[in-house]
Amino acid sequence: MRKLLVLTGVLVVAFTTGAIDLAAQGDAAPTGAFQVLKQNFIDGNWVFMSFVLVTLILGLAFCIERIITLNIATTNTDKLLSKIEDKLVDGDLDGAMEVARSTPGPTASILFEGLRHAPNGPEASEKAIVSYGSVQMGLLEKGLIWISLFIAIAPMLGFMGTVIGMIEAFNRIEAVGDLSPAVVAGGIKVALLTTVFGLIVAIILQIFYNYIVSKIDGIVNRMEDASIGLVEVMTRNNTFNK
Repeated sequence: MRKLLVLTGVLVVAFTTGAIDLAAQGDAAPTGAFQVLKQNFIDGNWVFMSFVLVTLILGLAFCIERIITLNIATTNTDKLLSKIEDKLVDGDLDGAMEVARSTPGPTASILFEGLRHAPNGPEASEKAIVSYGSVQMGLLEKGLIWISLFIAIAPMLGFMGTVIGMIEAFNRIEAVGDLSPAVVAGGIKVALLTTVFGLIVAIILQIFYNYIVSKIDGIVNRMEDASIGLVEVMTRNNTFNK
């Protein structure tokens, strides 16, 4: 996560520096999609828009970290249960625990806790599975609150830019005493650009958020199925009575 945050800072500095350089070029028409994006970034007040950019990059950093973690946490539960049952058929509880311990992911950790408490009876094993399952659920959802925060902040920053732009437009009207389009166009353009950028950031992060939540739901469902399957396997092989 620390590396992602460092990368975030580098991207913000690089993009902002490029925007400042583009602004220094004067009225030359930008060419290319990235140049147009930077020009709109400047037109929307690059100092204020930098906060929207930081929101996007930080949100993406948390999203990428969660996606990588969840992909690592995904386990083939059927294969894992099959290996554990092979050990339990031979009465090798320690071997079954070693299989669970050596397998990465929250599902294997929960099964390990269930096996570890098997000598204390089925109730103790099921209680351990439920308790440790809650812990693993919290770890899977780690960081989601920050992604939700950035999703909420991005459009708020955009709407704040809208208000600031409209205030600027009315200040120009008051100063000039004229309601011509040329007087208010600059302020309205700032208002529209900040709103658009804020909404785009929120949409991008919302898509990633929904993907992450669906990924977590899938892992949790597999965890629950594996836990039920483990209890059935231990009951079938009389593990609780050994």
